[in-house]
Amino acid sequence: MLETERHEKILKLLKEKNTVKIHELVELTASSESTIRRDLTYLENRKFLKRVHGGAARLQGKLQEPSMIEKSSKNHQAKQKIAKFAVGLIEEGDSIYLDAGSTILEMIPHLPENIVVVTNGMTHLPLLLEKNIRTYLIGGFVKPSTKAIIGRDAWASLQHYRFDKCFMGVNGIHPHFGFTTPDQEEATIKELAISLSREAFILADDSKFTEVAFAKIADIEAATIITNELERDIEKQYEEKTVIKVVTS
Repeated sequence: MLETERHEKILKLLKEKNTVKIHELVELTASSESTIRRDLTYLENRKFLKRVHGGAARLQGKLQEPSMIEKSSKNHQAKQKIAKFAVGLIEEGDSIYLDAGSTILEMIPHLPENIVVVTNGMTHLPLLLEKNIRTYLIGGFVKPSTKAIIGRDAWASLQHYRFDKCFMGVNGIHPHFGFTTPDQEEATIKELAISLSREAFILADDSKFTEVAFAKIADIEAATIITNELERDIEKQYEEKTVIKVVTS
């Protein structure tokens, strides 16, 4: 099969399924795994797709943002592993900021009690109160889709705090364009939280890599990335610019 034919078949299948595995493409094109990997690299470099662990996925739109329910149900097992690892970085007596992200929500059942939490996540409150954790909710506009508190008042409210560590989710991670999210106002809150923290951590499964959303949060070196399994050549693109912690179990 000619290279252009393989590329057409790969993109056609990806359009139908959103994500495809390497073994599917091997069968579809009657090609070797090494050939398919080269094809995926070629297509990724030309922004037709993004590679994920074991295959490829469609790139999301710059303004596309799933609801909190959609986020919570996607890649749930990977998010749980990432969240548990992140909790291991928290020490007794820490003051921490928890962003409204779905992966951040998975941290809460495992948090130590002797900490102080500031958050902009309305969804987080019941679990935090159930664990009897001292919690501060910043004020502002509640975004209906993700239940995140954003806007001018949220920015002003957040200015009153300083953090040992902050933990947040993003929609896109790119080695050149940094951390991004579809909502400009939410990006401003995330950027401020990073600047107010001694250490910043981005919690993101492998689906967020190579994505670029509408609004920039910060450069890639601004935070440590905690993620699940990545293709080794993808991981190398990031570890040259920042600290990346890959959770394997």
